[in-house]
Formats: sequence, structure tokens, C-alpha cells
Amino acid sequence: MIPPEEREVTPLGRGFLWGGIGLGVVLVILLFTKGFGLLGGGNSEEAAPLLIHKGETIVVPEGSSLRSRLAVLPARAEPVEPKLSLPAVVESDPARTAAVLTPLGGRVVKLGAQLGDRVQRGQVLAVIDSPDLAQALDDYGKASDALALTQKTLARQQEQIKIGAIATKDLDQAKSDYAQAEAEYGRTRARLIALDAFSPKGRQSHLLTVRAPMSGSITTLAIAPGNMINDPTQTIMTVADLSTIWVTAMVPEKDLSKVARNDAADVRFDAYPDRWLHGKILFVSDVVEPDTHRNKVRIAFANPGYLLKPNMFATVIVSGGANTRVVVPASALLMNNDRTSVFVATAPWTFERRFVEPQLEEGTTVAIRSGLKPGESVVVRGGILLND
Repeated sequence: MIPPEEREVTPLGRGFLWGGIGLGVVLVILLFTKGFGLLGGGNSEEAAPLLIHKGETIVVPEGSSLRSRLAVLPARAEPVEPKLSLPAVVESDPARTAAVLTPLGGRVVKLGAQLGDRVQRGQVLAVIDSPDLAQALDDYGKASDALALTQKTLARQQEQIKIGAIATKDLDQAKSDYAQAEAEYGRTRARLIALDAFSPKGRQSHLLTVRAPMSGSITTLAIAPGNMINDPTQTIMTVADLSTIWVTAMVPEKDLSKVARNDAADVRFDAYPDRWLHGKILFVSDVVEPDTHRNKVRIAFANPGYLLKPNMFATVIVSGGANTRVVVPASALLMNNDRTSVFVATAPWTFERRFVEPQLEEGTTVAIRSGLKPGESVVVRGGILLND
């Protein structure tokens, strides 16, 4: 075995040896320098923290690099006009729509108007051969004859009582008969007038004429010549005055508080996309529709030329009255667990998180419904750096 002092050192071994010596020297120098700094009171300082949390408060200390990256502005109070977009349809005005009924049954002999025709008040819409009208005419004839007979009898009895030829009870009976006949005549005459079948010269025709109750358009038609009408309550046609129409919008239940009577409304029709009509809400239903849970609101418009037709689709933009709302840049809003928040400065470079309820967004600004007061300073840039 070769003693250590007699072993030959190879070039590779000499390299490792000198490398180890050099590394040791460097470590000694570093330790000396560190020790000198500690012992000699060197001026090295620890880096300032970016944030300091004090409960719910966040402080950005002096020297933090975040100070140059944050921007703070006061929240402004501005008037805003909330707008709500609603689907709508065109409807005929219920107060200008009449269901046409026939007062008696019978067979349709003639139609005086067709579906879609525009008619005038009093125009003949249909002629019906009605046995019931014939019976009403016969009743009127009988009542007329009975009235004439009782009138003559009463006059004769009045002359007889003057000479004492009859008893008083006979005169009383004559007066009673005349009064009953007069009442029956009045009833049958009034019925013929209601049926538009009375004529002072007498009328024997049993053809019933149905006339338009108002001027307008025939929007529904349920009969044709030759049809039998057995139910007088059956609607045979509908007349609608479309010179004024309703635009009926459906308001979701959650937005009911945003609309009210007399609110301004702008309406655009799918048939005329470049045309807007401006009006006011005249009607807000007191009942929510049970199937859709929407509330009906209506706006009335004049309809010259009948360009607006029932069942057209439209869009209603409702503008409520202007209100004062706190407005901040959209960049100030942060999402936190499905809630919206902002950072409010409570002191110089001291912030706290505040949850807010945005109302609407207009371009680069957002109106705040609650959670923020005018004049409070809000982080409008760099707030994400404060967000946990």
C-alpha cells in the first residue's frame, strides 16, 4: 500500500484542489463583508411591503410601488334617465272595437261587406230572413188593432156614462182595457224599433237588416250567405276603428317598478325599422298575466293611412323620469363572489371594499343604485391590485 505522502497528484486532482481553495476564499470574503456590514452599521434597508391589511382596511404604505399604479377620483352625482326595452304588438283599441251580433236568428240572405272592407256607421252588413221578426211584426199588428178597438170602446163608454146608460164599473173596465192595450202596443213597437224594423207606414217584410254600429274595418267574419244563425249571441263579424291603435308592451314582473303611467315611450316597428313614434304610456294593467308573469302597458297612436296593423311586432323603449344617481367609471367596478364592489378611500392611501348595486351602464360610466355616495373617492384604475 502506497503512503499518502508518496502518492502522485494527477493534473485532474490538482484542478479540484485549486477550485476548492478559490471557493473557500470567496465565501470568506462574503462572510467578512456581511459581518462588517452588521458590525459597522451598514445602510442596507428591507424593501417596503406593497400592501398592509388592517382588518377590513387596506393601506398602501409610503414607498410601495402600487402608489404609482392607482388612480382615485370622486364619485359624481349626475342625472340619468333609465331606459327599458320591451317587446310589443299592435292591437286595435278595445274602446273602438265592436262585435256585431244579430238580435234574432234566421238564414243569412245577403252580406253587405266582406272581410277587410272599410264600412261606415249605419251601413248594411247583412240581411237575414228571420221567422222571429215575422212573429214580432204580427205581435205589433195585433197590439195596434187592440189599441184602436179599446180606444173606441172607451170613447163610447164615456158618452154612455154621461146619460146614465151604463154603470161606473163598465167605464172603469173600458179604461183598464185601453191602458193594457196601450202598454202592449208600446212594447211591440219598441221591439221593432230595437230590431230596426219599425216603419210608421207599416212594414210587412220579415227580412232583418244588420247595420254597422260604428265606422271601421271588418277584422273578422263568421258567416256566409245561406248560413243559419241559431244563437243570437254568436258574433257574426267584428268592426274595428283602426284610425287609432294601441301598442301593447309586456313588462317583466321584475321591472314593474320602472314603468308608470305618463312615462315617455319610443316605439319602433319591425315593418318600419327606420321609423320611430314617440308617445306616453296611457294604461298600466292592474293584473299580471298568469301565464307569462308580465304586465301589459299600452301606448295609443294615431294611424293615418292605416300603416300600423293589428298583430304587428314592435319594440318599446320606456324612459322613466330623470333621477340623480351616483356615477363612476366602469373601470372602478370589480367582481367579488358574484357581487359588484369598488374600493373607497377612507384616508390618504387607505381603502376599504364597498359592495354596490349598479343600475345601468352607459358607455364608459355606470350609474350606482346603492352603496356609494356622491363625492366619495373611488379607485378608478388599478383596483384589481387591491383585490384579494
